Amino acid sequence: MTGKPGESDGATMSPEWQAVWLTLKLAGITTLLLMIIGTPIAWWLARTRHWLRQPVFAVVALPLVLPPTVLGFYLLMMLGPDGFIGQLTERLGIGTLPFTFEGLVLASIIYSLPFTVQPLQNAFASLNERMLEAAATLRASPWDSFFTIAVPLARPGFLTAAVLTFAHTIGEFGVVLMIGGNIPGETRVLSVAIYDHVEALEYSQAHWLAGGMLLFAFLVLVGLHTINGRLAGGVVK
Repeated sequence: MTGKPGESDGATMSPEWQAVWLTLKLAGITTLLLMIIGTPIAWWLARTRHWLRQPVFAVVALPLVLPPTVLGFYLLMMLGPDGFIGQLTERLGIGTLPFTFEGLVLASIIYSLPFTVQPLQNAFASLNERMLEAAATLRASPWDSFFTIAVPLARPGFLTAAVLTFAHTIGEFGVVLMIGGNIPGETRVLSVAIYDHVEALEYSQAHWLAGGMLLFAFLVLVGLHTINGRLAGGVVK
C-alpha cells in the first residue's frame, strides 16, 4: 500500500463501489463549490442591467449547448502542460490537472455551472422588489438585505440548484472521460464504469449500475418537485 487515496480505497472496496464513492465525492464537492461560486453570479445576472450581462449569461449557459467532448477537449488543452492554466499550475508546484481528481472537480464545476446559476437567477429575479427597497429605506446594508431577505425568499431556488447540480454531476460522462480518463480509484466514476462494462459486453453489471442511476434520477426529480411545492405553499398531489 502506497498511501494514495485510490490505492487505499481499492484494498477495501470493489471497483464498482469505488466508482460509486468517487462519483458521490465528486458530486458533493462540485455542488458545494458551485453554490459558493454560482450564488454571486446569479445575483449579479438577476439584478444588473450592465451591457456585460448578455455575454456573461452566454458563457454561463454555454455547457448547455456545447457537446461535452468539445468542452472536454478545450479544457484538456488549457489544463495540459502547454495550456495557460497548466503552465500556471506547474509554476505553482501543483502540477498539471488532467487525469487527476482535482481536474475532474474543475471540469465538473465548469460543466455544471448553468445548473446552479439558472435556478438561482430565476429565484432572485422573482423576488419582491418592494421588500428590498423597504430594507434599504431602513438603512439595511446590501449584505443584510441579501442574507435576511433575498436568501430566505429564494430557498426553493437554492434547493433546486443544489439538487440539479448534484444529480447532473453524477450523470457526467463526456467531460469527465476527456479530463479524467479511466483510472480506478482516482478518476473512474459511475458513468465511465458503465461504459467499461458495455464495451466489455458485461451487460448484467451495466444494468445494475445504469438501473441504479435511473432510479436515483427519478427519485431526485420527484423529491425536488414535492419539496419545492411545499416550500411554495402549494398542494402537491
